[in-house]
Parts: sequence; C-alpha cells; structure tokens
Amino acid sequence: MKVEDVHYRTIGVGKDGWSVEIIDQTLLPHAFEFIRLTSVSEVAHAISHMCVRGAPLIGATAAYGLYLGLREDASNDALKEAYDTLKATRPTAVNLVWALDAVCKVVRDLPESSRADAAFIKAASICDEDVAMCEAIGIFGLSLIKDAMDGKTLGPVNILTHCNAGWLATVDWGTALAPVYAAHNVGIPVHVWVDETRPRNQGASLTAWELGSHGVPYTVIADNAGGHLMSTGQVDLCITGTDRTTRNGDVCNKIGTYLKALAAQDNDIPFYVALPGPTIDWSLASGDDIPIEERDGTEVTHIRGVDGDGQVQSVRLTPENATAANPAFDVTPARLVTALITERGIAAPNEKALMSLYPEFR
Repeated sequence: MKVEDVHYRTIGVGKDGWSVEIIDQTLLPHAFEFIRLTSVSEVAHAISHMCVRGAPLIGATAAYGLYLGLREDASNDALKEAYDTLKATRPTAVNLVWALDAVCKVVRDLPESSRADAAFIKAASICDEDVAMCEAIGIFGLSLIKDAMDGKTLGPVNILTHCNAGWLATVDWGTALAPVYAAHNVGIPVHVWVDETRPRNQGASLTAWELGSHGVPYTVIADNAGGHLMSTGQVDLCITGTDRTTRNGDVCNKIGTYLKALAAQDNDIPFYVALPGPTIDWSLASGDDIPIEERDGTEVTHIRGVDGDGQVQSVRLTPENATAANPAFDVTPARLVTALITERGIAAPNEKALMSLYPEFR
C-alpha cells in the first residue's frame, strides 16, 4: 500500500542486506519511522510491545527472528531457545507458531553452517506468500462489495471495521481492508466507519492513518457508536480480521468484535471475517479453547496522544489507584458470522466449508 504515493511493506531486509526493518507502529499516526532489528531479543521486544502487531505480520516477524537467532548461533540448543522466546511473546495469534514451525521444519535437518541462510529464504518466502494471500482475499472480498454496491441507489458502500486489519497488520494489502483497497483501486466508491478500538486505539490511530494515506474515505467513531449506525441504515456490511479461527468457524479478534457481530445480526447486516489460511487453527474444535491474552491494565487506565506542542504524551484517565482488566481479544461464535473471506475463496463459517477450501487438513 502507499504512503504519500510511495509503496511500502511493513517488514523487509535492511540496507545492509542482513538486518530486518519494521515500521514502528507504536509511533503511528504521529510519526512514520522504521526500526532496525538485529537479534532474537529485539524481535521479541518488537512483537510483545506491539511495534509490530496483527497475526500475519507477527508470524512474518517471528520467522525473521529465528533467522537472526541462527545467524548468531545455529546450534540446536540456540534454535530451541530462540523458538521458545519468540513463541512466548503473544499467546493468541496462531500465525506466530505457524511461522516458527515452518522455519524450524526447513532448518532442522540442515548442517549448522546452512541454517541461517535457509531460514532467511524461508522468512522472505513467508512474507511474499502473505502478500499474495492478502491480495487474493481482496479479490474475493471485492465481489461482496460489488454486490453491496449493486443494492444501493446512491452514495458509497459504507463498511464498518474494528481494530486494524489493514496492511499494517500484514506484510501488505491486509485482510479485512484488502477488499476495501481492491474496491477503491477500481473506482468503486467506499467509505469506512473506523472503530477507535479501545484500549490501544488501533482503529483511530492505525486504520485511520493507513486509509487516509492511501486515499480511502473514512470516519473515526467511538466503539459504542457502531450499533447506532447499523440501526439507522448507515452501514452496508461489516468486515473484520481475526487472530485465530477454529475449525468450526469461531473467530477470535480484538476485544469488542463480538459486540459488533451481535449488533450486525440484530440489524440484518452481513458480518464478514477476512483471514489467510495460516490463521486457521485446525487443532482447536471451537473458540472456547483459544487462549485470551491479558495485557497490562495501564493500556486501559492511560492513553497516549499529542499535546499542543506536538509532543506525544501519556495521560491517566482513571482515579490514581483504579484497578483495570484488559482482555485483548474476544471470540465471535460462527453463528454470528455471515462468511469467511480467505485467499482460496469465500466459505461458510463451519468445518465442512473450510475443509472444502483446505482439503489437506481433512
């Protein structure tokens, strides 16, 4: 996707040819800067502190993390230590373990002298595959936006999304926003309602920034405004992403997604979830089995923003000694999901339909 008409990916190889560069998403939308990563510990910090976030991008970054670790020490003990360190950074996004396992499978039987190079090639391949999958999601999801456009007499297609599932959450294109970009790029008028997505405000900061940078019309709304907009006919469809989807079609996404799905069902509005195949956890029968990450309560009690002097500040919203709970995700049951948009096509949210697209997991 583009920033000031220049194409970027969220992750890539540094100018030195071996380090890894990422966009520091903790600085957005106030600053657009890159971080250079050179070690497992730096990659683990970038993931756990959400300099990178979004299930596909977390996986791609972790893959490069193993490469950086093997570059320092390619022994089996070091590989296991790097694997365990990176795996522990974020417990909910299934792409993390998928990417780590994919790299380990490639390097496990190689001599130590070849491991780092092989891991580098695999990590780059994971990134390229992610771009291709997200672009395909955009093509399949475009048909749903075209259908919504055909049913309108005037105005743009109004799409409500939650959190950030755009190109910042992947290597490029995004998941939930890939169909939006595909529609915008072919001239279909679209407008996105952007949930602020408390407590980290990934919608207000990240989704709004990337849509605006690419020229897509949007409006930021408070999280609690979605139901009102749906009930007053101002939303044509909802599209969100997911950090883990179980084989029965339950989806785990940023906290607050479940409430949007309930409102969509009550107002007979399609609720779509976009995801690449690696986000499906075939080992889990339902969303009840997904571990939900609990993050630090200060994300709830405090908020970051820019003051009148243009400086980024953190301020407290609550009484000084307030206790805060911070579950980072919730599970939306398959019964509330209209369809799943994947890189292989659109599927009903159930095991039979998913396995028809991914027969290798039968």
